[in-house]
Amino acid sequence: MEADVYAKNCPSRQLLDRIGDAWSVLIVGVLKDGPLRYTELAQRIPGVSPKMLTQTLRGLERDGLVTRTVYAVVPPRVDYTLTTMGRSLLGLCEALKDWAEDNIADVVEARDAYDARSVA
Repeated sequence: MEADVYAKNCPSRQLLDRIGDAWSVLIVGVLKDGPLRYTELAQRIPGVSPKMLTQTLRGLERDGLVTRTVYAVVPPRVDYTLTTMGRSLLGLCEALKDWAEDNIADVVEARDAYDARSVA
């Protein structure tokens, strides 16, 4: 029997919730060129709070999309890198970015039209 993707406990929905999250897409995108430290990730993703960055990294690690490597040095060093499965998302993330860039003008126009109707 096919899983109901609208059900909250559906594995497909759970994974779509992870990879469809804006912060996840941005993290995957910035990790495409190789490992980064937490502070480097925070600098490259404007607007992400420390709490959201930490939660998203943990979720990506839990789902096997990101690897967290701790180095026994002083001060401690932690790097995050995409796994093979995480790298397999790069094409999808790039397609989403391209779609957003190609359609932002139309989206802004639609929003403005909607907002104008809502005020009237």
